[in-house]
Amino acid sequence: MPVIHITIQPEESGQKILQLLQRRVGRDVPRSALMRVIRKGQVRVDGRRVKPFDRVSAGQDVRIPPFATREQPASSLSDKSKSGLPVTFEDRDMLVLNKPAGLPVHPGTGWTDSVTTRLAALFPDAPFVPVPVHRLDKNTSGILLVAKTYTFLRFMQDQWQAGRVNKHYLAWVQGRWPYRERSRLTDDLAKSGRPGRERVRTGGGKRAVCEVVPAVVRPDLSLLKVRLLTGRTHQIRVQLASRGFPLVGDPKYGGPAHVSMLLHAWSLAWEGHCLTVLPSWTGRFRVDSEFLSADHLKG
Repeated sequence: MPVIHITIQPEESGQKILQLLQRRVGRDVPRSALMRVIRKGQVRVDGRRVKPFDRVSAGQDVRIPPFATREQPASSLSDKSKSGLPVTFEDRDMLVLNKPAGLPVHPGTGWTDSVTTRLAALFPDAPFVPVPVHRLDKNTSGILLVAKTYTFLRFMQDQWQAGRVNKHYLAWVQGRWPYRERSRLTDDLAKSGRPGRERVRTGGGKRAVCEVVPAVVRPDLSLLKVRLLTGRTHQIRVQLASRGFPLVGDPKYGGPAHVSMLLHAWSLAWEGHCLTVLPSWTGRFRVDSEFLSADHLKG
């Protein structure tokens, strides 16, 4: 396989050389190997040697050595990956996906199908393969924001770190929620177990905060609107279950069995944008827009 030269596209501008190679090559090439070829001068930008954390700009020519070209035959992608993803909105910078429950954002032990592998299948020739801006648990459905350019990815990461993104979820829980007004839940959550098998408990660990407003209250079930103020692993599931209100379909934390866990990322908002997607739950768990008022976006 010969040396190749690529021209940096606007979608890729601003990335570090190491990030660029990781996306162009694929995650199967060790980071240490990429660092080594960069430091040996085998990767060059406009003919000049570079350092791993130098940034590239649109229009620059990048020399990539033979081993560092990604070739992923279509046969290696699962049939599910070829089927694509439920896209609810798309523009030059972003994709908005309605992620189904049961589909992980990234591949891991025990599963190869994921949002990222499906994105790679949908955009095989893109100079910047779209990448999720944030995470959703495998069994959580709902809005997943995907960046189509590195510039937008950095922008949204900055918004997230500055606390300018509002995330709202819908959750069916077992039991009659006792509070009529907005309530704030604060706990310290500790995580244990290996990746993919984590379990979280209250007491110790990191501070977790969310706000809860009831949308529907029945004798045995409640539909809650939850605004996350922190983003801890299994946060909503544990904070509600620890108060005696486990999620429907979440037996891990004491919830009643169901075909899927009834936790849905319903709304994502930042300055100038408000994205909403209702869940596809049916029967007694169906959610209609009249259940939900615009005040969920306040504060």
